[in-house]
Amino acid sequence: MNHSRLSINCACAVGAAFWGSFSMMTVTAAFLYTKNPAIVWLGLLFILLLFTCAALFVVFLRRKLAVFSDRLCETMDHMLDGVSAPPQVCEEEDLFCKIDHRLIRLYEVMRENRESIANERADLQELISDISHQVKTPIANLQMINATLLEQPLTEEKRQEFLQASSSQLEKLDFLMRAMIKTSRLEIGVICLDRKTQPIYDTLAAALGGILLSAEKKAIHVSADCPSDILLTHDRKWTSEALFNILDNAVKYTPSDGAIQVSVQSWELYVKIDITDSGKGIAESRQGMIFKRFYREEEVHDVEGIGIGLYLAREIVTMQGGYIKVTSAVGSGSTFSVFLPRN
Repeated sequence: MNHSRLSINCACAVGAAFWGSFSMMTVTAAFLYTKNPAIVWLGLLFILLLFTCAALFVVFLRRKLAVFSDRLCETMDHMLDGVSAPPQVCEEEDLFCKIDHRLIRLYEVMRENRESIANERADLQELISDISHQVKTPIANLQMINATLLEQPLTEEKRQEFLQASSSQLEKLDFLMRAMIKTSRLEIGVICLDRKTQPIYDTLAAALGGILLSAEKKAIHVSADCPSDILLTHDRKWTSEALFNILDNAVKYTPSDGAIQVSVQSWELYVKIDITDSGKGIAESRQGMIFKRFYREEEVHDVEGIGIGLYLAREIVTMQGGYIKVTSAVGSGSTFSVFLPRN
């Protein structure tokens, strides 16, 4: 810093000496040419005025540079320490203020990126923890079944029972892994939704086709009211996945001989898809929790599932600019309303 100041001072001194010599030579030449002392005094007064203005400008410029360098160093120190950016103090819109503003904006972007990376890392750790927790039960069951088959003498009938139980645990583990892959791909942004303007009728039909067999086993009556001419800009594959998850959830928690009704309405800005079941209903205090990953109510742990379907459904709908609304009461069934923007 001292060398920089010395260099600036030397430059100013050299410039002043050169300008002073040139001015004196000019005034002397003018006096010798005109022989008029008034010209000399006017020339000296003019030179003095120029020197005064130049000195004031240099002082002002050095003060501005000093303030800017101090502010720059302060901002850099805050960036290195990782704390909030210092407040801006700009009395007027000048070049230094513009540079300072851009620097602070750059700092804010870097801080937001750092926080985003930290949040993504925390989400990844949470996802890994959830996966490890969920796979413990089927793996433990498989280990126990395998040990029994290897170590205990069993009749053919018992052996078949254990093999069927093993197959069930493997299917659960496979379903869990596929669900985790879908979830992770959605969360890290690997999947790019291919939104096209197309009939919602075909998308809903694909979702309904996935639950008809399970609904038939429980003698659940499924009805749908969807006009075939309703067009919606959406990703057919993933929207069908979201609707299937909601419908599958409705089948699981609707008792035998129950009913599931699906209706589609076209609004000005949204297409509304209502999925109503005659299940046990959801308490109002829990309606905000059912979309959490792996959330399941205590009293339904005997029902097959891992608690990720509604979470996936909400993520898919949200990525397309829509949202899901739940209307339910204990003992009166539930209605999941999916709102998807038309464009």
